[in-house]
Order: sequence, then C-alpha cells, then structure tokens
Amino acid sequence: MPATKFICPDGQETPILKCLNRCPKKERCMFLPTLRAVVKSLDRGIEEPTVTELISGVRETYLKKTTDYAIDPQSALYALQGQAVHTLHEECTEGEILSEVRLKDALTSGKFDMYGKILDESDGTLGDLKVTSSYKIMKALGIHKVDVATGEVYKTGARKGQPKTRKEIRYGGVRHVMDWAIQLNYYRMLLEKAGFTVKRMVIQAICRDNSLRTASERGIEQTVYLIPIHKISDQWLERYFAKKAAMLKEALETKKMPPVCSNRERWGGRKCLDFCEARAECPFAKELRMMNLMKVG
Repeated sequence: MPATKFICPDGQETPILKCLNRCPKKERCMFLPTLRAVVKSLDRGIEEPTVTELISGVRETYLKKTTDYAIDPQSALYALQGQAVHTLHEECTEGEILSEVRLKDALTSGKFDMYGKILDESDGTLGDLKVTSSYKIMKALGIHKVDVATGEVYKTGARKGQPKTRKEIRYGGVRHVMDWAIQLNYYRMLLEKAGFTVKRMVIQAICRDNSLRTASERGIEQTVYLIPIHKISDQWLERYFAKKAAMLKEALETKKMPPVCSNRERWGGRKCLDFCEARAECPFAKELRMMNLMKVG
C-alpha cells in the first residue's frame, strides 16, 4: 500500500486524505496542487513488483507494501523533479525513439526511459535519466579525494609533530553504479526479449545541486554527465531477481518480516536513519536510531 500519512513540519503525522481535504494547521506547508502531485506519485497502480522495488531491500519493499507508513512531503519533492524531467523528455521523443514503455516478464516489470537514436545516428541505445546529487555523480564517475602531505607539521595541540595534509581530487577510481547498472541491464533484457537490439546503455545524470560550492569541491563542474553502463550477465540478473522476487512473495504470503536489508541496500545504515520511507516500521532501523541517540547522549 502507498503511504497513508504526511509528516508535518512540526513532526506530527496527519492522514493524507485529511490533509488534502482540510489542513489541520492554520496554513498548508505547501500549495495544495503540490501535495496532490506528491500523493499521485506514490501509487502507480502496479500489482507486480517492479524492477526498482526488487533492487531495493526486500524488507523495505515489504514494509512499503504492507504497512501504513508516513512520508515527509518535503522529501518527496526531489522525486517530483525527476518525474517532471521524464515528462518533458517524453514529449520530445518523436521519430525513431521509444519512450516510457513498460515491459514485463514472469518476475517483474520495468518502464525504460528511452531507446533508439538518442545520441547519434546508430540505433539501439538504451538511455536512462537520473536527477541526482553531486555526491552520487561523483561516486558514479569514480571521482574521489586523497590526503596529500603539505610538507608542514602541526606545531601545537593533540596532533603536534604530525604532518599536515590537504584533500586533492583524483579521477579514474572505482565507479559506484551497481544499482543503476542492475536496473538498466534488466531493462535491456526486457527489450531484447521483445525483439529489440540494445547496442549500448547510457545514464544521463542531471546534477540538481551543480550551482553549489560543494559540487565544485567534489569535482562536479557540469550540469549533465553521460555515464556509460556495461553489460551484466543475463544469468546473474535472472538469478538475482528471481531470488528477491521469491523472498518478497513468501513474505507477503506468510506476512513474515523479511531479513534485514544488506549493507549495500542500507547504504551502510544511512538509508535506515534518514532516507528509507518505511524506517519507522522497521525494528532494525529503530534499533539503529536508538544506538545513535545513545552515542550522541
């Protein structure tokens, strides 16, 4: 089921329908059409698990399908920006370009963004749009920072005598694109099963914070980056999605909480603390938050 409650700016939760019908506060936190757009984006009316849902942790997807969770509409605005970008592109894909077509197989379904002559005159390019942060683009490009000695040492303090260092940007490191690669490769498989030839796959990443100093400090100087995605084994993809689809199906049928999401799916715990929409319903996330509070205290 989709989210049923909004988290208001003061931290209180309000049923979404109640919020849309009549705001319980003196004034809405944002325009009513914006709130309606957020609600519309929550439920796409798709019964089978989607590619995106199966890439997420099984527990996260299970909780979002079975619990009455609450979301902060402020945090959903980034998703609306991404949807707006997709809509604008869909209106400009006339000619020999397929766009926003949902394909499915026995395990899942997925809607690819665009396919065809989207970069040059050679057909068969599968493209995906991402509106994301400079941090995510930095990681996807393999940009990283290293400590470089300045030739000086600390004169006083706890680090007296130790060498001073400064951060310098390096390129050509490990590209962290695993989730994007899994997603785009499964779209490739669905297209190929439908009789299309996919010659290459490319992410067009749009940086939403490119005007900020932090983006420049991360080595991100452009608004748009084209990021090539390499092919993943079809056999591996089928086994990966089959396992996760089976785990989700069993959990939904038995109503038993799936295992804790993997460390990669949890972003090392960051997603559990701040970004998973169902974190309030997850025992692991609650325990993690409590541990963090104890450390701070």
